[in-house]
Amino acid sequence: MTELALLGGTPVIREPLKPYRTIGEEERHSVDAVLRSGILSGYVGAWCEAFNGGPVVRGLEKEWAKTFGCRHAVAVNSNTTGLIAACGAAGVGPGDEVIVPPTTMSATAMAPIFYGGIPVFADIEADTFCLDIEKVKEAITPKTRVILAVNLFGHPARLQELRELADQRSLVLIEDNAQAPLAHEHGRFTGTIGHIGVFSLNYHKHILTGEGGICTTDDDRFADRMRMIRNHGENVTDELAAGDLTNIVGCNFRLTEMAAAVGIEQLKKAEGLVSGRERVARKLSQALGACQGMTVPKVRENCRHVYYEWVARFDADWMGISRELFARALVAEGVPVSFGYVKPLYLLPLFQRRIALGRHGFPFTLTNRSYAPGLCPVAERMHEQELFEIHICSYAFEPAELSLVIDAFEKVYEKRETLRRVGTR
Repeated sequence: MTELALLGGTPVIREPLKPYRTIGEEERHSVDAVLRSGILSGYVGAWCEAFNGGPVVRGLEKEWAKTFGCRHAVAVNSNTTGLIAACGAAGVGPGDEVIVPPTTMSATAMAPIFYGGIPVFADIEADTFCLDIEKVKEAITPKTRVILAVNLFGHPARLQELRELADQRSLVLIEDNAQAPLAHEHGRFTGTIGHIGVFSLNYHKHILTGEGGICTTDDDRFADRMRMIRNHGENVTDELAAGDLTNIVGCNFRLTEMAAAVGIEQLKKAEGLVSGRERVARKLSQALGACQGMTVPKVRENCRHVYYEWVARFDADWMGISRELFARALVAEGVPVSFGYVKPLYLLPLFQRRIALGRHGFPFTLTNRSYAPGLCPVAERMHEQELFEIHICSYAFEPAELSLVIDAFEKVYEKRETLRRVGTR
């Protein structure tokens, strides 16, 4: 085997990996039909049929609800706005506590702040990287209103247990399902086990429209409230008799007809798209599972993991080299790896300085909750020492390319003694 590319040798992968592209002629024809119709957005901010969008948006919602087996699907223009709508539908208000994981995209924790809610961080499991339910139980107080679970990297959180806990405590369980479409736990789709689920259609997700999202629920009231929040609901309250719907400040969270047209075609392909990412992940895990010092992704019993990212755990003590050096060596061989994912969110300046809204630090003026380092030790350890990932949804990973990726891993792994010597210089 040749010298490591990091030390001047020839890299295993000599051409950039092909990007993962799933847009085809079906999407192009559907968008063209929308363009020919001249109706690029069908929304009207007044109480009429078009308050809920144009025919293509409503068609996407109908097909989404049918596919995932839920009563309602509410299209929005991003997962972020979907989370904001979900928190509003759940009635989050100033001082209400929302339990969230620290290892997730920032939008998960920002959504409750829009309503003056207080993010309360509960630590994660070391093997699935999702909420640790025992830590969630410890975090619940009389001020808790919502548990916001993330199905991280494509693996379900302990959703059934979290739903039971939420129902017992009269809380609302919201699933941030941005990374896990068609994943399931005990035969039920993620995004449909909580009271509300929120999906992403962002450009690098399994199912994409460029930007976009879908909120799902079986609760008529939550669905109505999310539709109001999506489309300036305060403008139509004179036409509504239900007082619950007049207590709404709405926004423009509306999905366009063109994006919905892409979404309909992507949804038809969804099982094939997701299965393809699973195949890539399984081959990586099978090939690298014997590498001591690296723990490949775990899949809990009775769960489907759909692998938005392939995330391993790196044991620097066993390897005798830092995770960063190992990653540098892989990148030099042409493997697109990263490590650490995101810093635990409570370490962001917003929480450390308590400066969210306005000049005086609202909503942190309503709480004594601490966001000091050490709050979630498992999440911090994963970020600082162990997490090691390949973004499955960014590259095609055709069979020949995937073989080269595996060869590169094996090359770097087998030459780790050489890297040890480099690391001690």
